[in-house]
Amino acid sequence: MNDNTNSTRVATPQQALTRISRLVGPKPPFKLKEIWAIRIRLQLQDQTRDLALFDLAIDSKLRGCDLVKLQVHDIAHNGRVMSRATVTQQKTGQPVRFELTEQTREAVEAWINKAHLFAGHYLFPSRIRQSPHLSTRQYARIVKSWTELIGLDPMEYGTHSLRRTKATLIYKRTKNLRAVQLLLGHTKLESTVRYLGIEVDDALEISEQTEA
Repeated sequence: MNDNTNSTRVATPQQALTRISRLVGPKPPFKLKEIWAIRIRLQLQDQTRDLALFDLAIDSKLRGCDLVKLQVHDIAHNGRVMSRATVTQQKTGQPVRFELTEQTREAVEAWINKAHLFAGHYLFPSRIRQSPHLSTRQYARIVKSWTELIGLDPMEYGTHSLRRTKATLIYKRTKNLRAVQLLLGHTKLESTVRYLGIEVDDALEISEQTEA
């Protein structure tokens, strides 16, 4: 009988947890350095629409289905993007409010002006005739193209990575789950805990700090 024990690599607890979280857990949020790397690439390539979409996705924390259906009047008035906006979520039917940073407002205003959009227009029109606005599938492809721009694995990231990004940063900074729950528009706190993958992150952190 051949002894194959030497050819079989046993994963450490940390490696196993990381692998499981990537396979069955939520798509990871972007880190600050990754946010800026993507943002700078889009600026250098003069990708006005994509920069507006990227910044708005991070600030709004909206689901993809809500983001692609935004109309100009949802976030802008008289050609000026508002610092705060409220939209009704398609999934829950409940309103959710979000803030828009100056950087995002400038990016969106630049896109509105370049695309000659008006109040009743969809903010991100589709380039395909069958759809008046960008589809969630198109949006997902765009997100994957952003990850490739900075050398990330596109299979590990998705539209929910953008939705999670600012929420995760806020949680790590404040540990205020209730605030994050409101910002994400979740009806239950448990949903926010699962969505952020807090328990998995805590387990990984403990594993990293434990020597064996």
